[in-house]
Amino acid sequence: MFADNPPTRQNSLGARWNPPGVPAIYCSLERETAIAEGDFAVAVQSLRPTAKRTVYKLYVRLNKVLDLSQPAVLREVGVREKDLSDADHETCRRIGGAVEWLEHDGLLVPSARRVGAINLVIFPRKQTAGADLEVLGSELLI
Repeated sequence: MFADNPPTRQNSLGARWNPPGVPAIYCSLERETAIAEGDFAVAVQSLRPTAKRTVYKLYVRLNKVLDLSQPAVLREVGVREKDLSDADHETCRRIGGAVEWLEHDGLLVPSARRVGAINLVIFPRKQTAGADLEVLGSELLI
């Protein structure tokens, strides 16, 4: 996370796996992947952000997660390798929007920044009883 934003901050503006208006929280399953995702976000800015960055360790319990992390499964739903890193997020956004509409509270997807790594997209509006997100620790990146 950048600046003093909490790890539970929802992105409602849209990103790779959530269309605008569909709130999502983006996480990575590994620390190194979270850092790689943040490094990419910094690298694509025309002016390098100076805000501090914090990596959080979270405990997450969701009830209905769809796993699209395997290439064969992605191909079945119409996501090509190019869609994972392309600046045009339309295909992935359509998939993420449909997953949220189908009442899933999470989506596992491959990271475009680290080969073999997996990200978790949380759809907070679809969380039901028993779902949980707890901060276990944090690390300030220099």
